[in-house]
Amino acid sequence: MLPIDPTTIDPADIGEKRTTLEMDHEEAVEHVRETFADAGFGFPAEFSPSELLNEKVDADRAPYYVLGACNPAVADRALDASDNRIGGLFPCNVVVWQEEPGLQTVYHVSIMRLARLTGMAPDDDEMADIIDQTGELVEEAYENL
Repeated sequence: MLPIDPTTIDPADIGEKRTTLEMDHEEAVEHVRETFADAGFGFPAEFSPSELLNEKVDADRAPYYVLGACNPAVADRALDASDNRIGGLFPCNVVVWQEEPGLQTVYHVSIMRLARLTGMAPDDDEMADIIDQTGELVEEAYENL
């Protein structure tokens, strides 16, 4: 039995954000990268699960791309606040997947909120401030998508 009932979790509890872009997949990935960079994120990791799976197991997946976003100042604070455990969730992924040619979904959940929800990070004022700060950065990026 799970310690948390997933059916009772509101998408806002995990900082779920989703939007749709009407553009080609590669163009959407670049647009998301630029928009999140403008909001203060860097990308220490990026990869295409669809390319990997299509090559390794002949999955025939539509384009799917993961941008591993990180704001170094916030990441540093979050590591301290969580006794280094939140690093197991790093980086904060922003995913772009193709619904159909010319239509892309951009999806993100807050690792900061997930860490607090699961007990990896404390439910205290410092973590609340970190969550607010990252939430503002992500909100800024989504508003500019």
